[in-house]
Amino acid sequence: MAESVELPGRLAILPFRNKVLLPGAFIRIRCTSKSSVKLVEQELWQREEKGLIGILPVQDAAETTSMDSMLSQGVGSESGERSSNVQVSTSDAHKVDGKNPSEVIHWHNRGVAARALHLSRGVEKPSGRVTYIVVLEGLCRFSIEELNTRGPYCTAKISPLEMTKSEMEQVEQDPDFVTLSRQFKAIAMELISILEQKQKTGGRIKVLLETLPFHKLADIFVASFEISFEEQLCMLDSVDPKVRLSKATELVDRHLQSIRVAEKITQKVEGQLSKSQKEYLLRQQMRAIKEELGDNDDDEDDLASLERKMQNAGMPSNIWKHAQRELRRLKKMQPQQPGYNSSRVYLDLLADLPWQKASEEQELDLKAAKDHLDCDHYGLVKVKQRIIEYLAVRKLKPDARGPVLCFVGPPGVGKTSLASSIAAALGRKFIRISLGGVKDEADIRGHRRTYIGSMPGRLIDGLKRVGVCNPVMLLDEIDKTGSDVRGDPASALLEVLDPEQNKSFNDHYLNVPFDLSKVIFVATANRMQPIPPPLLDRMEVIELPGYTAEEKLRIAMQHLIPRVLDQHGLSSAFLQIPEDMVKLVIQRYTREAGVRNLERNLAALARAAAVRVAEREQVSVGKDVHKITSPLLDNRLAEGAEMEMEVIPMGVNNHEISNAFRIASPLVVDEAMLEKILGPPRFDDQEAADRVATPGVSVGLVWTAFGGEVQFVEATSVVGNGELHLTGQLGDVIKESAQIALTWVRARVADLKLAAAEETDLLQGKDIHIHFPAGAVPKDGPSAGVTLVTALVSLFTQKNVRADTAMTGEMTLRGLVLPVGGVKDKVLAAHRYGIKRVILPERNLKDLVEVPADVLSSLEILVAKRMEDVLEHAFDGGCDSNLTCCLWEHVNEVSCSGPAKRI
Repeated sequence: MAESVELPGRLAILPFRNKVLLPGAFIRIRCTSKSSVKLVEQELWQREEKGLIGILPVQDAAETTSMDSMLSQGVGSESGERSSNVQVSTSDAHKVDGKNPSEVIHWHNRGVAARALHLSRGVEKPSGRVTYIVVLEGLCRFSIEELNTRGPYCTAKISPLEMTKSEMEQVEQDPDFVTLSRQFKAIAMELISILEQKQKTGGRIKVLLETLPFHKLADIFVASFEISFEEQLCMLDSVDPKVRLSKATELVDRHLQSIRVAEKITQKVEGQLSKSQKEYLLRQQMRAIKEELGDNDDDEDDLASLERKMQNAGMPSNIWKHAQRELRRLKKMQPQQPGYNSSRVYLDLLADLPWQKASEEQELDLKAAKDHLDCDHYGLVKVKQRIIEYLAVRKLKPDARGPVLCFVGPPGVGKTSLASSIAAALGRKFIRISLGGVKDEADIRGHRRTYIGSMPGRLIDGLKRVGVCNPVMLLDEIDKTGSDVRGDPASALLEVLDPEQNKSFNDHYLNVPFDLSKVIFVATANRMQPIPPPLLDRMEVIELPGYTAEEKLRIAMQHLIPRVLDQHGLSSAFLQIPEDMVKLVIQRYTREAGVRNLERNLAALARAAAVRVAEREQVSVGKDVHKITSPLLDNRLAEGAEMEMEVIPMGVNNHEISNAFRIASPLVVDEAMLEKILGPPRFDDQEAADRVATPGVSVGLVWTAFGGEVQFVEATSVVGNGELHLTGQLGDVIKESAQIALTWVRARVADLKLAAAEETDLLQGKDIHIHFPAGAVPKDGPSAGVTLVTALVSLFTQKNVRADTAMTGEMTLRGLVLPVGGVKDKVLAAHRYGIKRVILPERNLKDLVEVPADVLSSLEILVAKRMEDVLEHAFDGGCDSNLTCCLWEHVNEVSCSGPAKRI
């Protein structure tokens, strides 16, 4: 414990808001404001152990009235003087704790001189701001005579309040003081004994009780309790040792009584418990606390609260009767019974479901909805127009049973965000139900309440979470549901999506009907084929085939780049990605239908920029002013009982800019940076030319769950027995197409002049091997017939197929070209791949209406009715006119009248 200290006439003042440091107490503070850091540097850091500062309590003007009444009733009447506050307007001084500059702050007129026992200096990341952590020891009281708040920090002219040694000796001989000392010692010893039993830490405190004067022990004991700010000020103002000891005795006795009450409650609870009731310890403790407080109100009983909750749920009458029967059965059960918890959970679900609660729809503004859709989604004109039509019908007839919209398209084209835009336009809550990988019918209809672990289906659980009966519910990945021995989820969805049936949807767990007719269902899928026809019949399919390169560019500039910069803590001042570089990313690194890979590549660029911006090192230093040898400090700090608080920031510059984030100029992405970060280009426009540089290779267009793709077909012949070999993980349909293609070519050997006149069999002594590259990807479907025939004709005629031409279509055994699906996706894929000419079946002309005009203008679309039309356009210079006439006359269709149609 520090001895008496000679105080200087003036001290630097560190204000504490709503906290008092008493003599003999220790406190740990963190200085972050400009003024407090300046004070610590000049008064403590530079002077080391010689430095002293004054700790002065401050208080807001709004809290002063109650404080003044408290202080006037406290030590002032006994000590012969009343504590007062110094009012300082901070408009011409320092701000205290970030308060309004015009607010009046009340500075207490008494404080405590303190010295630093430990100092630690550090630098915050990433701002570079200097901070100090200081451990202070209170020394002695002083009184403020004059306070100066101008300058880097506050200073004050002070006068000490501590008694001299001779005055203290006279007070110690006073009979009243002796009596108070005995009372304080008795209560303190009793408190120490209890703490020693609980915490085993009372030995060192007993040493202090025997060695230190009682008027100093009073401050130390009170500082270790949690007391109010008003009581702390009363102790600070207790200059008279007798008044101080009397107040400390009262506070220590109150703390002792609270410990006794807590022990009494614990003993009462433990005495009431038996071995079979140990699991109810917390419940019994709460009951004992209520008895001690005289509060025996049972209105908050769990079952009573549950019943009130059920009454306010707005259940229909028939369901309310069912819930009442279940509640009566629950009341008769004991909590230890196995079925008690499941019944309680079931009733909680009934009470939580939104039977009547609905979100109020805002007045539909179609123009605002259209602007919102245009803001969130670029392109997709047809899709957005259909959504506007849907909203227009909802505006004219709010209770209309509109169709269930099903957005079908490859990943990353905005299906889920379109559904959330519908919810935002209607002013309804939005919830997403993921159906990917669901194989159990119970996920839709719920489990029956006959076994442990039963739960409601995803639809009912989603309505419970969203809290309204009319949300927009997204059934995501509806094509990914499966079926096994546990049932067929797609069949369970038939009732959900049928407006005539979902008014009384029956969840097996609920076992009562629930009305789903107010829910607006929206579904998403990557493919239509896996969806069962009955389920598909209940939905209106809207296809989202993907984006063109120009649309991707606009999406990246308007949506993706701002979002990526925000996600990585950057802005255009740090990273700039020009349009030309975005085009290169689209052309060389991404060829998918959506924009997810494009966003990932942009994020890679942002991460590289973030590394450059944030790559800074910071240093933290610390030093000890002198060793801490006080046994009380060892007890209070080493054992983790120190007090932590923030020093009041004074004069903080809220517009201070961190030097750690200043860079000379923004990082502008160029082509060299693209290759350095993203690696070598993944795609180039020369791939098609390189692949078809030899005969026997043709370029086909296929549809996948990820959008349209370009597929090469390779054919070659080897010495063999006339067999056909197919590789590339092919399905049965595409294998049959290959067999049909080979048969058609063999039947046209003479017409196509594929063999010498003396050869009767094209495959005599030969085997044909047809390969579809990317063998790890399964391939199947009726759209590769014309591509297979073209590859075989190229092989036998040794003529190269045009590298700028791709084709799609199926054919019959007689050579008729049949229409195929996914035309828009395939045409967009050809455009992304750099293909210039596309051969389509004639009956697919109508599907070109959905293809964007800018894509059509950059492609030459060739239509074919028969296989001969395809061969005419697949090779350079077309076919020989005599051969063409011969072929047409051979099938008795039409006479030779020129080339096929071009668009």
